[in-house]
Amino acid sequence: MSPQPPSHSGSSAAAAPVPAVRPRDSAATRRALVDAGRALFATVGYDATTVRAIADRAGVNQALLFRYFGSKEGLFAEAVLDKATQLLAEVPREVLLERTLAAVLDDEQGRSAETLMAVLRAAGSSQVADDIRIRLCEAYSTAFASLVDTDDPADAQVRADLLLAWLLGIALNRSVLQAGPLPDPQVVTGHVMRAVATLLARRDR
Repeated sequence: MSPQPPSHSGSSAAAAPVPAVRPRDSAATRRALVDAGRALFATVGYDATTVRAIADRAGVNQALLFRYFGSKEGLFAEAVLDKATQLLAEVPREVLLERTLAAVLDDEQGRSAETLMAVLRAAGSSQVADDIRIRLCEAYSTAFASLVDTDDPADAQVRADLLLAWLLGIALNRSVLQAGPLPDPQVVTGHVMRAVATLLARRDR
């Protein structure tokens, strides 16, 4: 009897991983890296996010991140800085604070929430370049300053900075410290909006 060819149906073949297929289109690759970077910057912060982690999440080789963005900082600028300024330009000032709170408190807010959380985390990062961090903080602080009912620009900026610091604290408490579940987001929003109304209101001399 002639020998039979070896069988390839063993457990080792069954256990072989099937690699994920990612489109080779450069635009799709860029989008995958941007989405992966934004999600990681929002959940673990800029400092803790590695190039390898971004590439793994995007399903591509990490060399492609350097090809398209030059560095992790370059990817951050496109995924977060550009998106954040776009969101600020699109959101009417009268609903900006409420939208910002919703992004912090509501897990279902999606990409806008990711962008805001990435911004808030970057504000306290020691690795994000100063110019990018300053541009991010100034963009939001300037937007909030426009909500203050005062004729004193310096006072408006102080109150806007206080508001931004408060939002940062709420965001960090929720996502970083994880100090237990917050109450109903609508309840929290109501309390915050009442307090903010006092902060932004015109002061009697």
